[in-house]
Amino acid sequence: MNSFQQAYQTVLQQIQNACEKGQRNLNDVQLLAVSKTHPSTALREMYTLGQHAFGENYLQEALDKIESLQDLEIEWHFIGHVQRNKTKHLAEKFAWVHGVDRFIIAERLSAQRLSTHAPLNICLQVNIDGQESKDGCQPAEVAELVAKISQLPNLRLRGLMVIPAPNHTQAFSDAKTLFEQVKAQHAHPDDWDTLSMGMSSDLDAAIAAGSTMVRIGTALFGARDYSQT
Repeated sequence: MNSFQQAYQTVLQQIQNACEKGQRNLNDVQLLAVSKTHPSTALREMYTLGQHAFGENYLQEALDKIESLQDLEIEWHFIGHVQRNKTKHLAEKFAWVHGVDRFIIAERLSAQRLSTHAPLNICLQVNIDGQESKDGCQPAEVAELVAKISQLPNLRLRGLMVIPAPNHTQAFSDAKTLFEQVKAQHAHPDDWDTLSMGMSSDLDAAIAAGSTMVRIGTALFGARDYSQT
């Protein structure tokens, strides 16, 4: 068993253990492999092990990987901050965008999504614990954003994404509460199914609180290779 196989199996086991401890259904928690700064060869190897959903933060790096790995049926997620001048590529090349925190961004993604493509899956990024250094809308803004974005064509609004401060596990519970509150008001409750939270260092707490998608990079790929950026 090589290092990637061992890391992949270890992460899958950790997710399973967290689900059992939290009395969660394993099928309700998706693993998103965060592959930023890692080369296409690493993604290709991880793909052969059965991992097909990959998350990228840097647009140009991601576009290069999408080109070089186009022979694989990868589900591409953009999990970085979304800038207005980057929406066209995101709308055309990705299946998911997690970092939407303003209506203008959603509006541009909707307008630029090709009608021949499936609707673009969207998660609202919420600054759940008020960090000055983090992007994201405020929790109080979520309900209004959901109401407006739900009316846009070519998008499928799936839920929330949060990046709490390290060791601030209460934020996961706060995000779950907000997620459920919004679901009760949501125009398309069948679509509202994704709570993207939890990374390599805190996935156990995130799953216990209700995460449906954990974003794991370091535990799968090792330390970031900044020479790739």
